Amino acid sequence: MTDAELVKQCIKGNAEAHETLYKRFAGKMMTVCLRYASSQEEGEDFLQEGFIKVFEKLGSFKFEGALEGWIRRVIVNNLLDMVRKNMRIPHHDSIDDIANHPPAQMSTSDNIQTQDLLNMIMKLPKGYRTVFNLYVMEGFSHKEIAAELGINENTSKSQLSRARDQLQTMVNNASKLASVK
Repeated sequence: MTDAELVKQCIKGNAEAHETLYKRFAGKMMTVCLRYASSQEEGEDFLQEGFIKVFEKLGSFKFEGALEGWIRRVIVNNLLDMVRKNMRIPHHDSIDDIANHPPAQMSTSDNIQTQDLLNMIMKLPKGYRTVFNLYVMEGFSHKEIAAELGINENTSKSQLSRARDQLQTMVNNASKLASVK
């Protein structure tokens, strides 16, 4: 069944089509949700809540692009709604903090598995994790992040810089542990 046929069947209320759509896209969307979650369980909750929104809004899908991209956008917007409700990012960071603290560079020689990196991202504080995901993974600008989260651009830049630093430290520690073994 094509994506277009699947959407039409879901809109008609076909339970099998709902299940098929979920199974077709849940794996990829779980990866997105886990990047914003602090645990597997929280990621699963995010996925469930995201698909509830997908099914609620499916009638607004215009068939003008990939269904997967539209589902991803609905899920990311739902994640942002939850982040805005539950997160407070300190607003006192300044651009001077960033200028005096250049972002860490990830080494391409580090042999790190995708799941290991995902686990490291999950360990970041919620503010760092959210800005990192929006900037690096979703391609938002700092201006867009600031608007979405109700923070200023400098705070977004600072949070990203600190997220990168923490990730670099985690990668370095993992590399050291791997070399000891």
